[in-house]
Amino acid sequence: MPILDGLDTAAQAAAADMLAAGGLVAFATETVYGLGARADDDAAVARIFAAKGRPADHPLIVHVATLADAQHFGDLSQPAALRLADRFWPGPLTLIVPRRPGVGQAAAGGQDSIGLRMPSHPVARALLQAAAVRGVRGVAAPSANRFGRVSPTRAAHVAEELGPDLLVLDGGDCPLGIESAIVDCTRGTPALLRPGVLDRTTLEAVLGASLQAPGRDAPRASGTLEAHYAPNARLRLMDGAQLRSALEVLQGAPAPQGLAVYSRTVRQVPRGIALRLMPDDAGAAAHELFAVLREIDAGGARLIWVETPPPGPQWDGVRDRLARAAAA
Repeated sequence: MPILDGLDTAAQAAAADMLAAGGLVAFATETVYGLGARADDDAAVARIFAAKGRPADHPLIVHVATLADAQHFGDLSQPAALRLADRFWPGPLTLIVPRRPGVGQAAAGGQDSIGLRMPSHPVARALLQAAAVRGVRGVAAPSANRFGRVSPTRAAHVAEELGPDLLVLDGGDCPLGIESAIVDCTRGTPALLRPGVLDRTTLEAVLGASLQAPGRDAPRASGTLEAHYAPNARLRLMDGAQLRSALEVLQGAPAPQGLAVYSRTVRQVPRGIALRLMPDDAGAAAHELFAVLREIDAGGARLIWVETPPPGPQWDGVRDRLARAAAA
């Protein structure tokens, strides 16, 4: 199927019909594009795992239109979960809560907990609302790419990854560009499992308490494997001084074939090396990160030297994605 205008009501209806029938639909969210199936249909959810090449025990996030729909899948009665949902939903926050028995088992990767999110993007919200009319109360949706690879932030990225036969609701470039923050609310004190544009400081200010580190007893959650978000080229992280020293070594020597640099502070590189400047603003860097990695890949790079983002909680989401990409 072609890429469809996600704000067109006929396209939304066609996508909702597809979901209701157990099919797959890709759609824009404020974070990245998701690959969705109805979360209450384990056979439909299995199609997501097959399309992505994703292990079936690696949980998905269930996207919902309303708090009542969220409560259908999980128990949000813990005060921390309610406080965070009230402040940040709709928005780029996933809450891990106890799963209701008998629903969403495949989407939860077989766990007794489940990840829930209420997206704010108008395309995602319209699709979820249209699907709800057809009896679909939640849509399980990881990023719409092959497992472990760079997440898509444009409709064209989805088609490149998963082929032209998938129905894609186009919502333009994703405004935020990296996946949601994930907070585990299943074990006493809440824990930050994955940072996003919402950083630890912002979340803790709303909670009025510190977030724990994940710990060994944390539930499995989407996008938290050590190696993830990887481009085809090998990615190496270096601080600014290390990066400049490495480039100085290459001065006057033949440039390594297929080397690209993505840096905040380097303004000039030896001839034959591709250079992309990383924004000084954390939000702008998050917005472009995955698209830039895809563009560098498309340019034929074999190795990407990336300057480690600066310290500070506002950079945690970008730093997390780059660290996992480098681990791959």
